[in-house]
Amino acid sequence: MKEEATPQPTRIRQCPECGSTRLMRDYECAEIVCMNCGFVVAAKLADRGPEWRAFDDEQRAKRARVGAPLTFTIHDKGLSTMIDWHDRDVYGKRLSPGQKAQIYRLRKWQRRIRVSDATERNLAFALSEISKIANNLNLPKNILETASIIYRKAVKERLIRGRSIQGVTAAAVYVACRQCGLARTLEEVAIASNINKKEVGRSYRFLVKELDYFIQPLKPSQYITKFSNQLTMQGKVEEIAHKILAAAKELKLTSGRGPTGIAAAASYIASVLTGERKTQREIAEIAQVTEVTIRNRYKELAERLQFVLSL
Repeated sequence: MKEEATPQPTRIRQCPECGSTRLMRDYECAEIVCMNCGFVVAAKLADRGPEWRAFDDEQRAKRARVGAPLTFTIHDKGLSTMIDWHDRDVYGKRLSPGQKAQIYRLRKWQRRIRVSDATERNLAFALSEISKIANNLNLPKNILETASIIYRKAVKERLIRGRSIQGVTAAAVYVACRQCGLARTLEEVAIASNINKKEVGRSYRFLVKELDYFIQPLKPSQYITKFSNQLTMQGKVEEIAHKILAAAKELKLTSGRGPTGIAAAASYIASVLTGERKTQREIAEIAQVTEVTIRNRYKELAERLQFVLSL
């Protein structure tokens, strides 16, 4: 048999450049390097072992797994199987009419027993609503998983009874955003879920109280990146806005003010200083505050930080 063109890492015995057998495996760079001449014998090695460690048989039995990773965004955590609709066997051949009827019955009952009781039906519907809200807001995967865990805790504590599923799911998404430090307002979550803002706020306060969560207040710096992206401003504007907020925090100008108003005023001052002008109305529409708020905040910042703005 012919040997392969690229040498396998397990078969490498010596360096092809100098012939030395002193080879070192670099786990950080995924390379095999010759210790004499420094020649990289093999690169981009894939670690085919598990990402977990076990020190006894009990740990090995608990941590070993196969298949896709668990996810809390599906009511059964992704452990169920699905029978597809191709009506072909493992060899790609079409099934006979009798086999099709049998597979149809199996598929129907598998779909029925996948959601067995009322709790699973509640979870299946609620988690799909959370996924819809996350897709509308373009939220990352970690927030979707966190919101699913929060809703599961609420179901376990029996907090859903007497409340709408849509309101609790929207509140769970908002709590997840606050926990992960992502700047999303209550109004944005309400619009994405097609629910009244008051109902989402009521459910949010109820979840925080009953589940005993500690939600840190949002910082103005968390809104700077969001405003810069929505206004398509350069990175220099964002950097200067962060510096303005840092200086304002040292002078205690941010205490007692709304974070969106302070962030909008800092973005406005940074845009004027860099010459990339944005009107107060444009920033006010993005930040969802009034122009008067931006005007008052930027006057305070300009007076205390001694900026010279040519308007």
